[in-house]
Amino acid sequence: MSEEPLRYSREELAEFEAIIQEKLTAARKEVAFIKETLSRRNDSGTDNTASQSKMLEDGADTAEKESLNQLASRQMKFIQQLENAMIRIKNGTYGVCIGTGKLIAKERLRAVPHTQHSIEAKMARRD
Repeated sequence: MSEEPLRYSREELAEFEAIIQEKLTAARKEVAFIKETLSRRNDSGTDNTASQSKMLEDGADTAEKESLNQLASRQMKFIQQLENAMIRIKNGTYGVCIGTGKLIAKERLRAVPHTQHSIEAKMARRD
């Protein structure tokens, strides 16, 4: 009977590292875009003197800024999770479920490369 491996091989970790790096690059670009959008919104540039429409625009601008800030915050959290996954790759703990101690399925890691829980552990946490 073959024993289940406790860690992923260097080759497997290299695959996951590439996936994470790709996601990190995309997430950082998105945060940069959001920040750029927010800074442009702060530079109104036009002198709008119609008070009623100005109040409506201000409300819409505020709501949009709030939404963009929330999106940026979520992306920053995602980036942090991906960076933590890169650290786990470097120290050899990547892909090991913190709930069960078993290897997380490759398919799950490809879909959610920053996860620290196997499907089994994730489902058990919901109960």
